[in-house]
Amino acid sequence: MSLTLTQDDNTALFRKAWTLYDTISEKNYMFHREIYAQVADLLRQRHAQGPYHILDLGCGNARFLAPCLQAAPPETYDGVDLSASALEEARGYLKGIANAGLHHKDMLHAVENADTAFDIIFTGFAVHHLDAEGKQRLLTACAERLAPGGSLIMVDVLREEGQTREQYMDGYLGFMRTQWTEVVPDQLAEACAHVEAYDFPETLTDLTSMAKQAGLSQTEVVGQFYRHYVLRFTV
Repeated sequence: MSLTLTQDDNTALFRKAWTLYDTISEKNYMFHREIYAQVADLLRQRHAQGPYHILDLGCGNARFLAPCLQAAPPETYDGVDLSASALEEARGYLKGIANAGLHHKDMLHAVENADTAFDIIFTGFAVHHLDAEGKQRLLTACAERLAPGGSLIMVDVLREEGQTREQYMDGYLGFMRTQWTEVVPDQLAEACAHVEAYDFPETLTDLTSMAKQAGLSQTEVVGQFYRHYVLRFTV
């Protein structure tokens, strides 16, 4: 199944869903605290090695990555997102981060057409919206744009091995409906509809195979919280 989100689709999704997303993340229903603590550790490790340049694909409003950047300031930060509304909010969260640039672009086209190398490419809860072909293109472009020794850090949801998308949906929607107890029913229904329509997660085995084909030699599971993973791919 091919999934292509237009600029208007993404902007509408952002405007409609971001308040709900903030509520979900505030309650830590998607383990943002644990995940971004690990992301911050990874960035501190890279910062200790010297100046680094980071590209953030599907940056949204950068609310959760911004504190990580403040703890391990990059030489340059470039955030890419299709939503102008999200980027406008990101300016506030990124205040104080030197050499921060925000770009109103499709993340896949942005990385494929980048003319500079990055030490770290980061993406948070964005890749699962792409179909398999789109994921392969993204991983290949990331491998080509990473500097020697560079890493792709991916935060995303994955299916269990051998699990179909339909089985994943049954489990994840059940998780949402039983665990997201402080989300009002109408908003919960909206969130479930969004997941059912737009989420196309891979298994770890399939994603690792895609990464290897792309030229990313190593895949590391940094952390797992239910179906939410922190992954690091290196060239």
